[in-house]
Amino acid sequence: MDNTEDHYLSLYIKKLKAIQLNAEELPSIIIIHELKNLTIEYMSPRGLKMLGIHFDDIKGMHGSDYHDKYFNPQDADDYLPKILNIINKGNEDEIVTYFQQVRPSESHDWKWYLSTSKIFMKDADGNPSHIITIASPVDPEHHINSKVNRLLEENNFLRNNHEVFSSLTKREREMLKYMALGKNSTEIAAIFHISEKTAVTHRRNIRSKLGAQTNYDLVCYAQAFDLI
Repeated sequence: MDNTEDHYLSLYIKKLKAIQLNAEELPSIIIIHELKNLTIEYMSPRGLKMLGIHFDDIKGMHGSDYHDKYFNPQDADDYLPKILNIINKGNEDEIVTYFQQVRPSESHDWKWYLSTSKIFMKDADGNPSHIITIASPVDPEHHINSKVNRLLEENNFLRNNHEVFSSLTKREREMLKYMALGKNSTEIAAIFHISEKTAVTHRRNIRSKLGAQTNYDLVCYAQAFDLI
């Protein structure tokens, strides 16, 4: 092992020991993933207790197997691209924050966590080798305000209806915004410089594609997809 690799290993051990020293004092769960083999190299005692396992149960487990067992796979479509992006960029100061659902087993209900990930270490060649994630439980009944609770609901709505929303054309998405704001056909016709008859047709097509029965349904789409 050359001096560069020796320095890398020494630095990694030093940083990991610092994490381990204070992990039990923190109210969050700490996980360190090794990127080359996508395995877990560390999980704080709080996380092991939550999952009801010993570290030997997950040590060396491939990342996909770990996530398939404990995490809601539907959430990954939202946060995985963000994590891959910071890894590819290699910026150690950049973080990504996201919601994810976790459960110890299929007999348990999903529980929401607010997680933040960043690059923890780079190898001797300067490439990201480990990421660290800090996950905090979200209690909808006691410790979360209405705005965050609404965000969780919108996140679920977005995930479940992304394909339906994608069926709208760019112009239809623009019109959906004004429909959700309560604009009628005459007002929409004026905004887009089209005839009222054309506006009525667009409104009917949008409602049909979305399966929207009420204005509330339109508002749900507009809010979830950041139109209003």
